[in-house]
Amino acid sequence: MSHTVKITPVSVHIGAEIHGVDLSAPLSDAEVDAIRDALLTWKVVFFRGQHLDHARHVAFARLFGAPTPAHVVFGGADPDHPEVYSVAKHRVANSRDAAAVRPWSGWHTDITAAINPPAASILRGETVPPYGGDTQWTNLAAAYGALSPPMREFVDGLRGVHRFEVPASAGTSGKYGEAVRNRLMISEHPMVRVHPETGERVLYVSPGFLKSVVGLTATESRHLLEILWDHAVQPRFTVRFRWEPGSVAFWDNRSTAHLAPVDIFDTEFDRQFYRVTVMGDVPVGPDGSPSISVEGRPIEPA
Repeated sequence: MSHTVKITPVSVHIGAEIHGVDLSAPLSDAEVDAIRDALLTWKVVFFRGQHLDHARHVAFARLFGAPTPAHVVFGGADPDHPEVYSVAKHRVANSRDAAAVRPWSGWHTDITAAINPPAASILRGETVPPYGGDTQWTNLAAAYGALSPPMREFVDGLRGVHRFEVPASAGTSGKYGEAVRNRLMISEHPMVRVHPETGERVLYVSPGFLKSVVGLTATESRHLLEILWDHAVQPRFTVRFRWEPGSVAFWDNRSTAHLAPVDIFDTEFDRQFYRVTVMGDVPVGPDGSPSISVEGRPIEPA
């Protein structure tokens, strides 16, 4: 590990702050290796006081792989930086239907409807509320390991169908719905994927995209998914990050799910963040079988 890089874990199973690096400057090979090792160990890493522009944000991401387009469905707003996605407060309509909220509501792994979901995501805070707006992540490798042996053996052999759909709160008309229909993505992924770098088995059950379990009845599928989602988002597997201006979060999309905040909709505070995602591979299950594309094209580099 680089002598300048300090790794400080912030919870037992997931999350660490990294100090001693300036992401706006070129990084040494030792610093990049230290960050990569910390990411693989802690699943999400956080940096403070990093005031990046779009160009430096993209340059940092390139150290860990080829950036994807800003958003494979919605694109980006900056033609000079097609890799940068604007995560604004009101980018998607917010649903306040309390009856529909479950413990796993809003939790997701980025773009798992694609055959090759992004390997990692890097989010920076530019306009940050004085309070509220925290983001949460959960460790899906730890969640898998905490299942009972019979349940692990059962889910090891299952596959799930992931779809990118228009949320009911957004409606099916307008540019949002049109964009989703024009870039339809449906993929069948193993419900347990083997992490390509660590070899860990990961409970690959993104609540935001996983719609059904292959081979089960609709009732069986719904009940099993609710059991697994409820398990995966238990607080013991999670970390909650308090943002500050200049904060950066870098997470492994292959072993985590995350939850964007909704409390900010109860305030007048603005919130403007920017995200870059890194190209990923096709998930593979414990039996060595890769995911299957049901509909749609793979994600390609920006």
